[in-house]
Amino acid sequence: MATKLSLDPELIERAFELSGERTRKAAVTLALQEFVARRSQKRLAELMGKLEWITAFDYKA
Repeated sequence: MATKLSLDPELIERAFELSGERTRKAAVTLALQEFVARRSQKRLAELMGKLEWITAFDYKA
């Protein structure tokens, strides 16, 4: 999907250098993938201690 964005050039350049990717597009794509993964993990971590486990449940049955 073609998208035109106005991004901080210093931030893009830093992400490009740190990522090791060959293009800025690849660096931005990687950054977005890592952002989504991190946020997903954070949501899962927030569930810790909030779920009740049924110890008598036999998943093999």
